[in-house]
Amino acid sequence: MTRRITRTLGQAASFVALVFLLVFIADYQYKVLPNSLHTFSPTHHAGTVVTDIKIAVCSKTNPFSTCRLDPEKWHRIEKDLFLHTGWTRSAWLHVKRKREEELTEDDKIVVGLRVGRLDPGVGESGQGGERWESRDGGLWLLRSSKKKDSDSERVITAVDVLFGTDAVDPRPGWTLAQMPLLLNAGESVQVARLSMRHGQPKAEVKTPVPRVNKGGKFKVLQLSDAHLATGVGVCRDAIGPKNEPSTNCEADIRTLEFIETILDDEKPDLVVLSGDQVEGPQSPDTQSTLFKLAAPLIERQIPFAAIFGNHDDEGSYSLSREAQMSLMQTLPYSLSRPGPESVDGVGNYYVEVLAQSPSQHSALTIYLLDTHGLTPDERHYKGYDWLKDNQISWFRSTAQGLKKEHAKYSHIHLDMAFIHIPLPEYSEKGLVTAGGQWKEGVTAPTFNSHFYDALVEEGIVAVGCGHDHVNDYCALRPQDSQSEKGKLGPWMCYAGGSGFGGYAGYGGFHRRVRVWEVDTGAGRVVSWKRVECCGEETKKKIDEIVLVEGGGVVAPPPS
Repeated sequence: MTRRITRTLGQAASFVALVFLLVFIADYQYKVLPNSLHTFSPTHHAGTVVTDIKIAVCSKTNPFSTCRLDPEKWHRIEKDLFLHTGWTRSAWLHVKRKREEELTEDDKIVVGLRVGRLDPGVGESGQGGERWESRDGGLWLLRSSKKKDSDSERVITAVDVLFGTDAVDPRPGWTLAQMPLLLNAGESVQVARLSMRHGQPKAEVKTPVPRVNKGGKFKVLQLSDAHLATGVGVCRDAIGPKNEPSTNCEADIRTLEFIETILDDEKPDLVVLSGDQVEGPQSPDTQSTLFKLAAPLIERQIPFAAIFGNHDDEGSYSLSREAQMSLMQTLPYSLSRPGPESVDGVGNYYVEVLAQSPSQHSALTIYLLDTHGLTPDERHYKGYDWLKDNQISWFRSTAQGLKKEHAKYSHIHLDMAFIHIPLPEYSEKGLVTAGGQWKEGVTAPTFNSHFYDALVEEGIVAVGCGHDHVNDYCALRPQDSQSEKGKLGPWMCYAGGSGFGGYAGYGGFHRRVRVWEVDTGAGRVVSWKRVECCGEETKKKIDEIVLVEGGGVVAPPPS
């Protein structure tokens, strides 16, 4: 008898294990891989309308619980509403949608979406007997059975999820729900908020072509190491006017307030985001983080071009570089591009700045390159990665190929470059430094692929980087170390860290940004910095320096 009971229990356990395995396999074919492993997938599908929305909550301890509704009917937005913090459960938003031409008389389309505990229809007069329908998570849907509404501005054509009390959605036509989903996820979890678009997408905003202004000048704001998070973030090494620690500090709010102040004061013609826009480990939803940085630029209609730093995609659930670049390419005023697929890295490209209207000639070319992240060979070359041979070849061939067109410009054509991780030449002994301080060790790659030599040979007058937050100087190799006797340059300049989510320290450091102003009439480049500090001091330029005059690099005057 005992042996029979044991055998029966063993068979039951085997059956349960088999069921668990089958459920696991069934769900695994729809399993969401870490965002770093798949490319960004837009939530809008042209020509479709939303017919229903639901939240599926599943238990991680129950083998019969699944987080996916029938994939033949429902599209799952691939974001865990608990941001992967739940030990025992997760939740996912599902959207049912149909093409307009496939709608039947029995279909209902979503024309209203709200979040709250109470029926939003109480006290409101609906249209044609429409009633708000309740869903889990505090969702309320207003659905219309009138097929004609599918062509109206009422219909919801796309739904997305963003995270954080400070979330924004800068995409044209999108509206972010103010009330977060009611999920009881706990205070430590960033709130999930729905964003929706009513009506079919309007004509896309055309990316403006950067052009020198009527005064013959063009201003570039280099914004590096913002280190934004999903949510308000955590301040690191924050200080006040007297270099005393700031205890009342929300990192991203303070960073963005600083950035917006500088945008309004300087009114740049172009913003270069030179890496570490995102503090990867603190950004389980990269999309929400990037939107916060893009919003003030889009609102002010300022073109921007981005490259990546070593932290942008290092989080467990960070979007990959490819996915982040795809996302930025969909945003208005973005000049960001992934670059050739045959070249290592994501974000090897250039931006042409045209001369004053009506000229169609380039007055300034800005090259942007991906400096990657950690070294691929820690045993032999510790620290950080380096620019690869095919990147340098791409740069050389591109620069040489553009020279014929640039020669048609009647004034002095100038070339600049931006990277994230500094080149080994930034750390050389004997450099002439100006316009800032050298406060921390230069964390350049220990392997030198000699990209600096290519910059010299192709006539780049200045290269800007980030990465080392509290270095903000410009440096020049002594004249006798140049490959061409008597020729200086390029200048190698740091931007300084702008974000409170990244480190500072080293005796006290106020966040800052670097401004580059190009005077095309004089062939001049002047640079200065703006600092988040001290009332009236915030409004002042600091460390202003002339880098280029008459198209040639100039050394700083003797101190």
